[in-house]
Amino acid sequence: MKLKAVGLISKPKKEDICAVAPGLLAWFEKHGLRAVLDLETARCLDRRDGVPREQIPSQVDLLVVLGGDGTMLAAVRLVEKHPIPILGVNLGHLGFLTEITVEEMPQVLEDVLAGRHKTSRRAMLEAELERSGGRIAAYRALNDVVLHKAAIARMVELEFSIDSGFVSHIRGDGLIVATPTGSTAYSLSAGGPIVSPTADVMVITPIAPHMLTNRPLVIPGSSQVEIVLSAADERAYVTVDGQVGEEARPGDHLRVRRAERGVELVVSPRRDYFAVLRDKLRWGAR
Repeated sequence: MKLKAVGLISKPKKEDICAVAPGLLAWFEKHGLRAVLDLETARCLDRRDGVPREQIPSQVDLLVVLGGDGTMLAAVRLVEKHPIPILGVNLGHLGFLTEITVEEMPQVLEDVLAGRHKTSRRAMLEAELERSGGRIAAYRALNDVVLHKAAIARMVELEFSIDSGFVSHIRGDGLIVATPTGSTAYSLSAGGPIVSPTADVMVITPIAPHMLTNRPLVIPGSSQVEIVLSAADERAYVTVDGQVGEEARPGDHLRVRRAERGVELVVSPRRDYFAVLRDKLRWGAR
């Protein structure tokens, strides 16, 4: 990868950005790289050269994200039309997706510049919400697509199918369709399995089902999942990566499948996935 320009997106928390971004921008300048900052980052640094986030991927060869997993999830949805690698630097708490530490950042950037960096290709999901035969919303997700209840102390009734074959009727708080990357997010909290992020599968996890027989499913990555909100008097929401979404009405059809293109994440050369599990989620700790 020939690196000429780098995009910089950050969580707008001035003390964090001011501690990291100036040195990072100096590094870019030293190595002859043009930096393109989003409006939030530029504002935090009292600069006036920021551009809207959605315009950055078309102008750069690499996207650097300073923040936590939420910042990374928002950034991933920007690169749909201009697939470029994303390097996440953790300034948050968990940092499961933004796994590069501030201390590691200079060496990882050197590796990227020299073409010896390590990447992980992650699948994404495409979701369509259909009402009365027409599509009213479409989204891409790195972690998950969730159809969940809207009212407190109420359950939703759902029916779901896989590849046009009926699977189950569910009464509970909702249903999660997750990528392998998203298996350690909401799905894990709801009792789903941990899946290696490069596995060619999807995970379907019921949320607080009112039936003992409803359990998480691991299905082929090529499958299409269709969920129908079946009860006539219920309101629900479709939520994508826990950040964006749409109200769902009775009779709506939610279709979820693997996206044609995934995303390439620059990962630490010093830790594998299971080391991240042990470090971030205390997996296997006694």
